[in-house]
Amino acid sequence: MAFLELPRHRLRYVVEGPADAPWLTFCNSLGTDLHMWEPQARAFSGRFRVLRYDRRGHGLSSTPPGLYTVDDLGADVLALWNHLGIERSHFCGLSIGGLTGQWLGVHAGERLLSLTVAATAAKIGSLESWRARIDQVRDAGLQPLLEGTRERWFSTAFAQTHAQQVEDILQRFLTTSAEGYAGCCNAVGHADFRDRLADIRVPTLAIAGDQDPVCPPADLQAIATGVAQGRHASVPGRHICNLESVDAFNAALADHLHA
Repeated sequence: MAFLELPRHRLRYVVEGPADAPWLTFCNSLGTDLHMWEPQARAFSGRFRVLRYDRRGHGLSSTPPGLYTVDDLGADVLALWNHLGIERSHFCGLSIGGLTGQWLGVHAGERLLSLTVAATAAKIGSLESWRARIDQVRDAGLQPLLEGTRERWFSTAFAQTHAQQVEDILQRFLTTSAEGYAGCCNAVGHADFRDRLADIRVPTLAIAGDQDPVCPPADLQAIATGVAQGRHASVPGRHICNLESVDAFNAALADHLHA
């Protein structure tokens, strides 16, 4: 575990895997930290130099004041890559992490070896709905969102059979900075890549959870169709599909990385 000190905030990150292996960067969903990628880190750190990090306002990263944009989130990735001397990396992001990946594909495609986006969309929800959530979180914190988050993130069956794992993820959600969460809600609300997908030229895989109520499979299929070199995969589960279907998710990602 290490920290990158930036002018307005710091980012916690973890690097694992052989020093001479290709880089693979994982980017979290809203309200989670780098621990959400532990099954993928275990699976891929033998063949890749794996980078995980807490985005601003999440985990052990600090919370700069104000509302954020997806440009800010993409710039944080580039700052980490520059700090670590990473010229090019594979990138895998889920939900807001997928929006960050699309930003990188549009604005810094030369830094990408490949792009994987999961449980995301070119445009997630409406600006009005995200503004309402910002107001709610600033007024009452994250606790009122807990049960709705559980239902969106995990199927009932998975929540029952993996109760301890789900509770750990949700406790990390509750400890997320309310201001950091609100700042990132603003980034999601304003991000819109529907007219920029064709600018993403790197090989791209779009992975959907087949029961995801937030970003259903059609949203991922639209990304795969809209980019220059896109493929679509669907795995069982709801929004946090990398945890609900570890084996299927890892198989799809491995196939893409070695294509």
